[in-house]
Formats: sequence, structure tokens, C-alpha cells
Amino acid sequence: MATFAYEAMNQAGQEVKDEVEAVSTEDALAKIRNLGYFPTRIREKGTKAKAGGGTKKKGGGRTGGVNGKVLTQFTRQLSTLQDAGLPILRSLHILEEQQKPGNMKKILRIIADDIESGSTLSEAFAKHPKAFDRLYVNMIAAGEAGGVLDTILTRLADFKEKAAKLQRRVIAAMIYPAAVVIFAGGIVSGIMIFVIPKFGKIFKDFDTALPGITMILLNGSDWFVTGMPPGWLVMILVPVGIWGIFKLIRSSGGGRMATDVVALKIPGVGTLIEKTAVARFTRTLGTLITAGVPILEAVTITKETSGSEVYARAMGKVHDSIREGESFTAPLRTSSVCDALVVNMIDVGEETGELDKMLLKIADNYEEEVDTAVGGLISLLEPVMVICLGGIVGFIVIALFMPLVSLMQNVG
Repeated sequence: MATFAYEAMNQAGQEVKDEVEAVSTEDALAKIRNLGYFPTRIREKGTKAKAGGGTKKKGGGRTGGVNGKVLTQFTRQLSTLQDAGLPILRSLHILEEQQKPGNMKKILRIIADDIESGSTLSEAFAKHPKAFDRLYVNMIAAGEAGGVLDTILTRLADFKEKAAKLQRRVIAAMIYPAAVVIFAGGIVSGIMIFVIPKFGKIFKDFDTALPGITMILLNGSDWFVTGMPPGWLVMILVPVGIWGIFKLIRSSGGGRMATDVVALKIPGVGTLIEKTAVARFTRTLGTLITAGVPILEAVTITKETSGSEVYARAMGKVHDSIREGESFTAPLRTSSVCDALVVNMIDVGEETGELDKMLLKIADNYEEEVDTAVGGLISLLEPVMVICLGGIVGFIVIALFMPLVSLMQNVG
């Protein structure tokens, strides 16, 4: 027998480190589960640790991520097959046959081979972190431990669908203004390159003094076409440079925190970001707790998937508070990342023992508020864009026609 060192979570969500004697990794995992623990890391003495107790299957190869829509559809189909009573291996083979050639088909084939070799479904999923994140794997592990895999898969599919729906709402709010700005920018660029230089030649032929506003427009057109560097190139490179600097700043924890704090303070947009973040972390945490994932592990996963450094740090404080035996809501109230209503609802859920239901109810309410906020933001952006575009067009028209009016008067 070999000695295996392991790390696991007990039923209370506390971390456990110990050793166990076993003939193989699979045998060690079985013994750890029999103790009522959820293994998170295991290694044979003298070898490198393996997350989640997973072992790399020979010939399996590397696998990339999968499209969110494909993953959601797979989860829903797998939950339906499990609810119908089909064995998990048979379900995976059916779904593999239905997949189009690509990463998902390859991953399902490897997962089926792993399960035939004795791995559990959660262990097989854990070997593909680019396709199945920690939230997904831990919910599957909780479903296997409780014997309610079909129910957990249904909840997981619901969670994925609602998360995708929320993401689509936010993206939809940005598509319209982005499309208008790009289209308008193309038209104005065409005017600066092709139209204004022709008017400049006309004005030059008449050899007359031009108004200041017209000179500004003509000089701007010259810079846009023949400047060093040309203005059209600057207009392309500046947004790319700003995006690069933004990504560089967000590569560090302090930079992510600073940019997220600034984003939350932007009028209109900050409210939308806040409501989206609250809906996301409450939905994630509520789903994990409902699935039976230990509270500390659930908070850790929520922290990693929050999408906002502000809320991630708040979740870190919540984790430390719970680990020390204190309340869930105290660090949330101190950090001021949530409205008082949200904190009070979580407090009531914690006192009544229905924290998961309260979190999901908060998520439902905030997702509806995101809908309202998105509609309000679009309604605000429409007149702002019309005013800006009208101002640009008006400036060009006035700058071009003022000299023409003077010339016509002189000719008359």
C-alpha cells in the first residue's frame, strides 16, 4: 500500500489535511469520501499534487474551452437524460454522438473513458478546467455525494441559462451605441477625406478671407488626411492604445480594484454594473448552497467568479468572517458594496436558515432591475448621441456654408 496526503473540506466547510493508506488514487478517494469529506487535492507521497484528485489519462491530450451556449445545452440535455433514469455513461455516449466535431465532442469522449476507468463524473470534469469551472465541478460533486445528480444538473442548467441571459442583456445595451458611433465615425471620416478638401480648393480659387470656424475645419481635414501621423491613423490607434493600457492596469490586483471602483462611480453605468454584480454573486452563491456545497467552499467559488474585484474582496472578508464563526452580513455591511436592503435580506435568510432561497430571490429581483437599468441607459444614450451627432454635422455645415454665403453676396 502507498501513503496518500490529501486536502479536503468537511461537512462544515472546514479544510482538512491528513494522510490515508490505499492501493491506488481511486481507492484513496473512496476512503476519503467514506469519511464524509470532499477531496480537493491528493497526492501520493513523493509525487506532485493533483487538484481534485484527478489523474491525467494517457492519450487524452489537451482540451480547450467550449462555447457557453454549447455547455448550457449539454447541461440541460444531461439533466433530462439523468431524470429519465439513464446510466451516466450511456448518457455521455448519446450526447457525444449529438455533438458537432469540436472541443466538446473530444472532451465528452475523454470523460466517458475516464468514467469507464473508475473516475467519478466530477473528477472527470475537473480534468478539463477550461470547459468546466470550479463552480460546475463542485456542484456536480455535491450532487454525486447527495445522490441527487439529476436535480443538481437541472439547477446548474437553470443557473447557466439565467447567467447567459443576464450577460446578453448587458451586451445588448452596448451594441446599439457602439454601432451608431462606428457608423457615424465612418461617415464623418468620409466627409473629412473626400468632401472638405474639394471645398478647400474652391475657397482657395476665390482667394478670399475665410472665417475662423472654416479654417479650423480645413486644417482639421488636412491633418486627418496628410498629417504626420495622419489623423485617421491616430483615431484608430488611440482606442487600441487606451484598451491596451486598460488591460495592463487590470493585470494587477490593485489595478483591477481601482478600475472597478471608478466604473462603479460612473453616473448611470455604475448603477448597472452594481446591479449586475449583485445579481451575479447572489445567484452563484445561492445556487451553490442549494446544491449542498459547503458554505466556505461556496463563498470561495463565488469570490473567484464574481467578475469584479470590489465584490471579490468583499466575498473574501465574508469567507474570513464565517471561518471565524461570525455572521455573513457583518463584512458586507462594513464594505458597503450592497444596498442596505440586500444586506438585510441576507441577514434574515441567515437567521431563518433559508439563506439559499433568500439569495436566489435577491438575484431574481436584481436581474429585473438590470432590465430596467438597461432600458433607462439606452433611453438616455439615444438623445445624447443625437445631440452629439447633430452638433458635429451642424459644425461642418456652418463652417462650409459661411464662406459660400459671403462669396455669393460679393458676386451679387
